[in-house]
Amino acid sequence: MIIRIRKIEERDFPGLIDLFKEFALFEKVPERMMNTVEQMLEEKTHINGFVAVNDKDEIMGYVTCFFAYFTWIGKSLYMDDLYVRPDYRGKGIGIKLINEVIAFAKAENCKKLHWQVSEWNKPAIGFYESLGATIDPVESNCDLVF
Repeated sequence: MIIRIRKIEERDFPGLIDLFKEFALFEKVPERMMNTVEQMLEEKTHINGFVAVNDKDEIMGYVTCFFAYFTWIGKSLYMDDLYVRPDYRGKGIGIKLINEVIAFAKAENCKKLHWQVSEWNKPAIGFYESLGATIDPVESNCDLVF
Protein backbone atom coordinates (compact mmCIF):
# COMPACT_ATOMS: atom_id res chain seq x y z
CA MET A 1 0.00 0.00 0.00
CA ILE A 2 1.26 3.43 -0.93
CA ILE A 3 1.12 6.01 1.87
CA ARG A 4 1.74 9.61 0.90
CA ILE A 5 1.77 12.47 3.40
CA ARG A 6 0.91 15.95 2.12
CA LYS A 7 -0.36 19.26 3.42
CA ILE A 8 -4.10 19.64 3.82
CA GLU A 9 -5.65 21.22 0.73
CA GLU A 10 -9.04 22.82 0.19
CA ARG A 11 -10.18 19.82 -1.84
CA ASP A 12 -9.72 17.69 1.30
CA PHE A 13 -12.30 19.59 3.35
CA PRO A 14 -15.36 17.38 2.60
CA GLY A 15 -13.43 14.19 3.36
CA LEU A 16 -11.93 15.74 6.47
CA ILE A 17 -15.36 16.67 7.81
CA ASP A 18 -16.28 12.98 7.56
CA LEU A 19 -13.11 12.04 9.45
CA PHE A 20 -13.73 14.74 12.07
CA LYS A 21 -17.14 13.14 12.69
CA GLU A 22 -15.54 9.68 12.94
CA PHE A 23 -12.98 10.99 15.39
CA ALA A 24 -15.62 12.71 17.55
CA LEU A 25 -17.55 9.43 17.67
CA PHE A 26 -14.36 7.53 18.56
CA GLU A 27 -13.76 10.05 21.37
CA LYS A 28 -17.36 9.43 22.54
CA VAL A 29 -18.37 13.08 22.05
CA PRO A 30 -20.10 13.26 18.64
CA GLU A 31 -22.20 16.22 19.81
CA ARG A 32 -19.06 18.39 19.99
CA MET A 33 -18.34 18.13 16.25
CA MET A 34 -19.90 21.31 14.86
CA ASN A 35 -17.49 22.16 12.02
CA THR A 36 -18.66 22.27 8.39
CA VAL A 37 -17.06 22.49 4.96
CA GLU A 38 -18.41 26.04 4.68
CA GLN A 39 -16.76 27.01 7.95
CA MET A 40 -13.49 25.45 6.86
CA LEU A 41 -13.62 27.43 3.62
CA GLU A 42 -14.17 30.66 5.58
CA GLU A 43 -11.36 29.86 7.99
CA LYS A 44 -8.94 28.14 5.60
CA THR A 45 -6.06 30.49 6.39
CA HIS A 46 -6.05 29.05 9.91
CA ILE A 47 -5.95 25.39 8.87
CA ASN A 48 -2.57 23.71 9.25
CA GLY A 49 -1.95 20.03 9.00
CA PHE A 50 -1.32 16.99 6.90
CA VAL A 51 -3.26 14.11 5.40
CA ALA A 52 -2.16 10.56 4.71
CA VAL A 53 -3.52 9.46 1.35
CA ASN A 54 -3.37 6.21 -0.59
CA ASP A 55 -2.68 5.73 -4.30
CA LYS A 56 -6.30 6.75 -5.04
CA ASP A 57 -5.78 9.99 -3.06
CA GLU A 58 -8.27 8.79 -0.43
CA ILE A 59 -7.64 10.19 3.04
CA MET A 60 -6.62 7.45 5.47
CA GLY A 61 -5.76 9.77 8.34
CA TYR A 62 -4.98 13.34 9.24
CA VAL A 63 -3.21 15.54 11.73
CA THR A 64 -4.06 19.17 12.47
CA CYS A 65 -1.87 21.66 14.28
CA PHE A 66 -1.37 25.34 15.03
CA PHE A 67 1.28 27.60 16.47
CA ALA A 68 1.11 28.51 20.13
CA TYR A 69 3.22 30.48 22.54
CA PHE A 70 3.81 28.91 25.93
CA THR A 71 5.15 31.37 28.50
CA TRP A 72 7.56 28.88 30.05
CA ILE A 73 9.16 27.68 26.80
CA GLY A 74 8.20 29.97 23.90
CA LYS A 75 7.09 29.23 20.36
CA SER A 76 5.55 25.79 20.06
CA LEU A 77 3.32 23.74 17.83
CA TYR A 78 0.06 22.38 19.22
CA MET A 79 -1.14 19.15 17.63
CA ASP A 80 -4.91 19.31 17.84
CA ASP A 81 -5.90 15.98 16.32
CA LEU A 82 -4.15 12.89 15.02
CA TYR A 83 -6.60 10.36 13.63
CA VAL A 84 -6.24 7.30 11.44
CA ARG A 85 -9.29 5.48 10.11
CA PRO A 86 -9.73 2.07 11.82
CA ASP A 87 -9.16 0.09 8.59
CA TYR A 88 -5.74 1.70 8.19
CA ARG A 89 -4.43 1.44 11.76
CA GLY A 90 -1.31 -0.61 12.38
CA LYS A 91 0.18 0.24 8.97
CA GLY A 92 2.56 3.00 10.08
CA ILE A 93 0.30 5.90 9.11
CA GLY A 94 0.17 7.44 12.58
CA ILE A 95 3.95 7.47 12.89
CA LYS A 96 4.30 9.02 9.43
CA LEU A 97 1.81 11.76 10.33
CA ILE A 98 3.37 12.60 13.68
CA ASN A 99 6.87 12.54 12.19
CA GLU A 100 5.68 15.06 9.59
CA VAL A 101 4.37 17.32 12.37
CA ILE A 102 7.61 16.96 14.32
CA ALA A 103 9.65 17.87 11.23
CA PHE A 104 7.35 20.84 10.57
CA ALA A 105 7.73 22.06 14.18
CA LYS A 106 11.50 21.78 14.02
CA ALA A 107 11.65 23.56 10.64
CA GLU A 108 9.60 26.39 12.15
CA ASN A 109 12.00 26.64 15.13
CA CYS A 110 9.42 25.54 17.68
CA LYS A 111 10.65 24.61 21.13
CA LYS A 112 8.15 21.79 21.65
CA LEU A 113 5.20 19.91 20.24
CA HIS A 114 2.24 19.80 22.63
CA TRP A 115 -0.98 17.78 22.49
CA GLN A 116 -3.55 15.99 24.61
CA VAL A 117 -4.64 12.39 24.83
CA SER A 118 -7.69 10.95 26.56
CA GLU A 119 -6.72 8.98 29.66
CA TRP A 120 -8.84 6.02 28.50
CA ASN A 121 -7.02 5.81 25.15
CA LYS A 122 -4.30 3.38 26.26
CA PRO A 123 -3.12 2.46 22.72
CA ALA A 124 -2.51 6.15 21.92
CA ILE A 125 -0.76 6.70 25.25
CA GLY A 126 1.54 3.75 24.56
CA PHE A 127 2.22 5.05 21.04
CA TYR A 128 3.10 8.53 22.30
CA GLU A 129 5.28 7.18 25.10
CA SER A 130 7.14 5.04 22.56
CA LEU A 131 8.08 8.30 20.83
CA GLY A 132 9.52 9.66 24.08
CA ALA A 133 6.57 11.90 24.96
CA THR A 134 5.80 12.67 28.58
CA ILE A 135 2.15 12.21 29.55
CA ASP A 136 1.16 14.76 32.22
CA PRO A 137 -1.54 13.30 34.49
CA VAL A 138 -2.01 16.58 36.40
CA GLU A 139 -3.30 19.09 33.84
CA SER A 140 -6.96 19.14 32.82
CA ASN A 141 -8.65 20.63 29.78
CA CYS A 142 -10.54 23.88 30.09
CA ASP A 143 -12.83 24.97 27.25
CA LEU A 144 -14.99 28.03 26.86
CA VAL A 145 -17.04 27.55 23.69
CA PHE A 146 -18.71 30.59 22.12
